[in-house]
Amino acid sequence: MTRQGKADRAYDIVLFGATGFVGTLTAEYLAAHAPEGLRWAIAGRSTKKLELLRERLAGAPAASEIGVLHADVSDPASLRELAGNARVVATTVGPYVTYGQELVAACADAGTDYVDLTGEPEFVDLTYVRHDARARETGARLVHACGFDSVPHDLGAYFTVRQLPEGVPLTVDGYVRAQAMFSGGTFASALNQFARGRHILAAARDRRRHEPRQVGRRASAPPSAPRFAKEVGAWALPLPTIDPQVVQRSARALERYGPDFRYRHYAAVEHLPVAVGSVAAIGAVFAAAQLPPARRWLSDRIKPGEGPSEERRAKSWFSVRFVGEGGGRRVFTEVSGGDPGYGETAKILAESALSLAFDALPETSGQVTTVVAMGDALTERLRAAGIVFRVAATR
Repeated sequence: MTRQGKADRAYDIVLFGATGFVGTLTAEYLAAHAPEGLRWAIAGRSTKKLELLRERLAGAPAASEIGVLHADVSDPASLRELAGNARVVATTVGPYVTYGQELVAACADAGTDYVDLTGEPEFVDLTYVRHDARARETGARLVHACGFDSVPHDLGAYFTVRQLPEGVPLTVDGYVRAQAMFSGGTFASALNQFARGRHILAAARDRRRHEPRQVGRRASAPPSAPRFAKEVGAWALPLPTIDPQVVQRSARALERYGPDFRYRHYAAVEHLPVAVGSVAAIGAVFAAAQLPPARRWLSDRIKPGEGPSEERRAKSWFSVRFVGEGGGRRVFTEVSGGDPGYGETAKILAESALSLAFDALPETSGQVTTVVAMGDALTERLRAAGIVFRVAATR
């Protein structure tokens, strides 16, 4: 389906899961910052909660005619109706491996662009195998990980590459610093992933069987060991997140990353005792997640839909420092912003949906990364919205 063919749909953007914690922040952002004339709706399983949210948003610049749509992950027909009424669907309903497949299927069939907040590799791999081909047929763009996972890292690595020579082997290392609380939804997804190791590996193997083999170029995101990184003055701990996979897929898709590209992804921790404690804590949570009673106990500590106060979020921040090398040049870049788990994630999701709906973008379809789908257009949107992309130094 062509972009023009979707212009007569009822809504430019539908936000599914709008009454959850991050969903509400995303709705508030859209109401305050969306362009004049945006046709949008909030969707979920409780019409009453949606109507209360619409009343709360009343008076914001883009809140005058917000639609309300009933849709439930247990009712595929409602999801097909939702997808058929939208040019772009943005969803905050996770864990996505449990609740997300039917909505992706509906968007792929309808030719509807789709964005989510998943950080779940298994879900992304299953989506590729099951829905990429259909989305290519209909023209749908399926763009996962449109929050803190993985937009600052994907766009940041691309921004770094753009500062380096073309046509030569390139390396980029990303170092993440943050002061923030993670959301209940993020914690639930992480616990779910920790308990599904065999499923994750099986989904990854199945994806590799379906993906076309890359010829003439190489892009890798190899595992690495903890080390002291002199270039950032901190201990570098490998982060077991989806971000390196996303960056690698962008590099596989675009020749600008050079003939041989490598990306590594770390948490930057200044003090060794904190680094050791962080590794131990992650190991303990991983071990506990393997036992159903312990996993249930942990999941009750921070429930999906819960989050910190506005005051706490206002004190939160993130910074990702990138070190890129190639062709005799070395560059230091940085992507930074405010509260990564909530405020900036809601902002990124909303701007990603707006970019798909309104920006002049490369013609693409199927499951694609943010760089491939939106690239420079989304970078400029996020810059205008207060997220910093900068070159810190070159050598």
